Parts: sequence; structure tokens; C-alpha cells
Amino acid sequence: MHIANPPRRLPWRPAVLAALAAGALGALAPAVHAGECPADKVVADGHGQKAGPMSPKDVTDVVRYSTDLSKEPLALQGRLFRLRQLEMKPGGIVPWHSHNERPAMIYIVSGEVVEYASSCAVPIVHRAGDVAPEKNGTSHWWKNTGSTTAVLISVDLFPTGKQMDPHEM
Repeated sequence: MHIANPPRRLPWRPAVLAALAAGALGALAPAVHAGECPADKVVADGHGQKAGPMSPKDVTDVVRYSTDLSKEPLALQGRLFRLRQLEMKPGGIVPWHSHNERPAMIYIVSGEVVEYASSCAVPIVHRAGDVAPEKNGTSHWWKNTGSTTAVLISVDLFPTGKQMDPHEM
């Protein structure tokens, strides 16, 4: 039997197959989220990065909006659902603080900042597009080590029953 047009070997085919195999293996690997402590560097709280500066430096904090959750159908007493914008100049510092009573999430809009967390053996780099979860057991401080102003959006459940600074980092 004679084949009029034998199939040609395509030179890019091995590369495509290798990329597909790598993607399949990557899907089976444990998820690593940008801007989080690497799994092999997570340590017991207090055994990671040490307490840092206790005062802010070159950072502005504007509460853009807050909702009193006691007045919502959820009726969560003593909490504000709050959205803030923070701008950190180069060298700017968000001082050492705890999230034991104030869960939050930080979205890095632009720039790059480094987090020094009590539960991570290494500093954590956060870049534009990353989200940093802050929950019970998180004590940390942040520094803008870049050359441009970093812009962050913070959402948190701010306790209203305590004497806390409304700009508590």
C-alpha cells in the first residue's frame, strides 16, 4: 500500500508535549500562592521574624468607607467592616502589630513591599496583584524596600468596643 502524503513530523510537537506534561505535573503540586510564606518556612508564632519598628514611617492611611455590621442583617455587634487605602513611600514602614482580634486582607495595587511575620522564618515579598491574608496568629510589620510608592487596599473587621486607633495598621 502506498500513502500519497505520509504524515510529517512537526518540529514543535515535542515542545508542546513537554509543556503539557509540565502543566499536568504542576497541577498535581501543592498550591503556592504569591505573597505568602513558603510552606517549608512556616514556623510557630513567635519563632519567625522578630518584632520591628513600633511607629509608622512615611505611610498614609485613609479610611475610604466603613459599615457598622451591627446594623446589617448579620447583626455582628462591635465590628466595622472597613476599607482603607495605604500609601507607603520608599522606605516607608507599617509598624509591628497583631491581627489576633482583627482579621484583614491586603491587596497590593502597585509597588512592592516586604512583610516580616512572626510565623514565617523568612521575609515575604508582596508585589502588585498579590493578596496577603492577615488572621489570628499574625503579628508582623511591613516595609517598602522599592523605589516607588506602594499602594495597598486593606479590608478588615475592625473592633469598635475597644480603645483602638481607627488607623491601627
